[in-house]
Amino acid sequence: MPYLIETWDKPEHAAVRQENRPAHLAWLEENKARLLACGAKMDDAGQTAQGSFYIVDVDERADAERFIAADPFTLVGLPARVAITRWRLAFLDRRSYL
Repeated sequence: MPYLIETWDKPEHAAVRQENRPAHLAWLEENKARLLACGAKMDDAGQTAQGSFYIVDVDERADAERFIAADPFTLVGLPARVAITRWRLAFLDRRSYL
């Protein structure tokens, strides 16, 4: 069953995000088989990333924990907070899975 992972960036860490974005994007590409969806959480103006959101297709919470621990953003200490929640797929791409 998928897990939703939400992160919140530390304040004043936009430069850390930008500096490590290429490594983060490469890591996402390497792990795309596990990703159902992911992306940055943006401010209302759509200009500044404030964290990230991932839905990962893994079997257990420990797998989700290992996944986010290996993210280059996590490795450089970007997140102030990380929340992992088991998620039940109901709709994706306008398709019902109920």
